[in-house]
Amino acid sequence: MEKNISVGLDIGTTKIVAMVGAKNEFKKLEILGIGKSQSLGVHRGVVNNITQTIESIKYAIEEAKMESGEENIKEVVVGIAGQHIRSLQHSDYITRENPDKVIDNNDIDELINQVYKLVMLPGEEIIHVLPQDFKVDGQSEIKEPIGMYGSRLEANFHIVVGQVSSIRNIGRCIKSSGLEMADITLEPLASADAVLSNEEKEAGIALIDIGGGTTDVAIFKDGIIRHTAVIPFGGNVITEDIKEGCSIMGNQAEQLKVKFGSAWPGENKETEIVAIPGLLGRDPKEISLKTLSKIINARVVEIIEQVYLEIKNYGNDEAKKKLIGGIVLTGGGESIKTLEATC
Repeated sequence: MEKNISVGLDIGTTKIVAMVGAKNEFKKLEILGIGKSQSLGVHRGVVNNITQTIESIKYAIEEAKMESGEENIKEVVVGIAGQHIRSLQHSDYITRENPDKVIDNNDIDELINQVYKLVMLPGEEIIHVLPQDFKVDGQSEIKEPIGMYGSRLEANFHIVVGQVSSIRNIGRCIKSSGLEMADITLEPLASADAVLSNEEKEAGIALIDIGGGTTDVAIFKDGIIRHTAVIPFGGNVITEDIKEGCSIMGNQAEQLKVKFGSAWPGENKETEIVAIPGLLGRDPKEISLKTLSKIINARVVEIIEQVYLEIKNYGNDEAKKKLIGGIVLTGGGESIKTLEATC
């Protein structure tokens, strides 16, 4: 591509975003243009309508082209999430043919490629193999083995796995949109690279990305990814709860959530009321803001409990695994008022 252009494509439940960037003279990525479209064919991060998803991708790409002035967009790096994603820990090793040569990138690549050959459950495939720490001839807790001597190279890995069918459906949508999928990356990892500093990753931190269909979790400690998870609840579930709880239309529920929603019921008084236009000339419907916040709070608490469970599964109770940096909230769902207080 001209100017060494890079294009990221986020296929979310609520919206699809295409972002065009290029490295400037300081080797920093400069954003040239962004395109957005409503996501109509994706549910909880999984494509359930190929045709609608293709149209949404095309619209986002065209908008990104217009804003960036780059017409020659052929390849995209695609973010993947969804309820089909799971992760696991695995240890593996190789025996080096010539221990008198120092360990180099080829040795590490050989070990990683060996892990990619692991047999997963039927219908699953490995998306990422992420080394956490290494061991050389029994010497453990090595972060960087390159340049060392040794005959046996071992490593602990964090493996991210997804459903083959879901990944293929995304690939089909990309190809049918006239694009090639240059790479695929787990969205929590991409979000972490965008919003977390190296110091935060070193100290220990949990990134909570609350999207429309899912809530993504990425936990770092000692600068290394330690745990990832995708929770199948997000902002759209809160909107659906408001729709059902208040007996209103979906678009009205979304507007209520954005304009007046709060995750903390104690913030609103019983007398605080908002009027919703009635259907076909009927009288407006009055909604109590305290009732609204109680509905939001119930679902937010459920999401936060799931997040806490993932942090507990990682091992935050152990002193050496303590997340000193706490948590960082991001994503569209994070904008709900007083959400931080609920956490």
